[in-house]
Amino acid sequence: MITNPKPTSSFTSWRRIFCSLFLGAAAVALIAAVASSDAGGSTSPKALGQRVEDNAFHQKIAPWVMEHTANGQHAQFFVVLADQADLSPAASLQTKTAKGRFVYQTLLDKAQSTQGPILQWLRERNIEHQSFFSVNAILVKGSREVADALAARPDVARVEGNPIIHNNLPQPGPVEQFPLQFRGPGAPATIEPGITYTHAPDVWALGFTGQDIVVASADTGVRWTHNALKPHYRGWDGVTADHDYNWHDSIHSGGGVCGPDSPEPCDDFFHGSHTTGTAIGDDGGTNQIGMAPGAKWIGCRNMDQGNGTPATYIECMDFFLAPYPVGGGQGDPTKAPDVTINSWGCPPSEGCSANTLQAAVEAQRAAGIMMVVAAGNAGSSCSTVVDPPGIYDASYSIGALNTGTDTIAGFSSRGPVTIDGSGRIKPDISAPGTNTRSCDNSADNAYTTASGTSMATPHISGAVALLWSANPTLQNDIDATETTLNNSAHFISSTQCGDAGPPNNVFGWGRIDILAAVQGGGTPTPTPTASATATATATVPPVTPTPTATQTPPPSATPTPSSPPQSPTPPPRATPRPRPTPHPRP
Repeated sequence: MITNPKPTSSFTSWRRIFCSLFLGAAAVALIAAVASSDAGGSTSPKALGQRVEDNAFHQKIAPWVMEHTANGQHAQFFVVLADQADLSPAASLQTKTAKGRFVYQTLLDKAQSTQGPILQWLRERNIEHQSFFSVNAILVKGSREVADALAARPDVARVEGNPIIHNNLPQPGPVEQFPLQFRGPGAPATIEPGITYTHAPDVWALGFTGQDIVVASADTGVRWTHNALKPHYRGWDGVTADHDYNWHDSIHSGGGVCGPDSPEPCDDFFHGSHTTGTAIGDDGGTNQIGMAPGAKWIGCRNMDQGNGTPATYIECMDFFLAPYPVGGGQGDPTKAPDVTINSWGCPPSEGCSANTLQAAVEAQRAAGIMMVVAAGNAGSSCSTVVDPPGIYDASYSIGALNTGTDTIAGFSSRGPVTIDGSGRIKPDISAPGTNTRSCDNSADNAYTTASGTSMATPHISGAVALLWSANPTLQNDIDATETTLNNSAHFISSTQCGDAGPPNNVFGWGRIDILAAVQGGGTPTPTPTASATATATATVPPVTPTPTATQTPPPSATPTPSSPPQSPTPPPRATPRPRPTPHPRP
């Protein structure tokens, strides 16, 4: 049988032609790839000689980053390194100074020893970036190709987004202005109802007002010249101001009335001045608005008119670990605050990953800095505590009461925490949070009212300052401090979101009672140097608000050096509720 050879011959000829064309194209592509790699311009994983199988590295990239780098878009994202610092040895150190130095140096050393290759790669390609250390991470602005190349590296654990977070902050009520009227014999007591309800004035009467404690504001900034805030600013010595080590602005564009990179404390909304006032405010006259008027404050602006990002939040936490001069410089962990006010959130619904801020929050705690955090205003349903940092075990999360009552505010978020799978009970404790009167940012004598867990949170920050000034044996021992506050709280039962407790997922351990905490947390150290003399029976007379829209920026001051705050010495630890030790995470 003879077959027809023509089809076979024709097929063979075409095959040879196609093979020749394919080999030629492959050679051209190889030459182009080598040339591009030699020029240092390629950012693709394969061009970098990295082994990529089935695009497995994409599993490291957060969905937000994938979405916002699609179709040639550029976005900001965090490159989180796999090698994170082990801070567990800090738990055995006995002083805040020792803890702070160890944590700061350990984090800094880890960042400097591991970020180098990535930083060099970014510099060679002129890619915008910023390095952080409380989380061993680098903020990068780039394309999907850049994200892919970095995610493909074995020293990178994950690539997470840096979304703009639109915090739904409480809005101020009508603004009222009061001329400064110094207290004198027979002057009416004007302590705010929320302050009275915590029994803070009873602690003042014992001689403890927060002396030697530094409270830090992480918020929309602070109007430092406000009559109720200026006397308590650590950077003010009564004559001149020194903002070095006492103020940092993490807002580098925009910034509203303050502009970007403000060289002195400034508030672009009202929120930061308001919360700081509730923690420590007192004008020496008829406006006794704060829990701990003997404490000092410092600040860091982490929101631009209420809008923040994970980067601005972490930048402020870096600053608090080791404050540095305005404009940058060497950090000094001995100037770190004792407790911070955190009335903000980072919602996963807006692209903030649940664990983006966790290492930074745990670093604060390891350094002896107590992070007091708003539980959120997403109530009244259960499992509405969903936003970092309020979800973390390392945060002390605060629910809001209707001021003057033991009822929970309808907006106050409830637990349990389910977004991270922990089932954690939150909030930890509750405080007054409705119709709270405090500082406004529009003038040095302006006050306004607001409601939210934002307002409850500084009641607790101030309470911690009172407790530590009365009982230095608890100072910066955060586990023992939380145990003391929890065990002395006025328990309020609720089965709305689980067991009645204590604690429960509505009120936590209950309503803060700072007098009971001071009396039950050891023998108060006698230091009768109180600057406040009011008692818990004080009430607030009715006030007729006078709305005003006048915005006057604070005046500049001539800096002079100021002495650092006294470093406290913590004592033997009480038995705390179990908490995980910060550890490296993949």
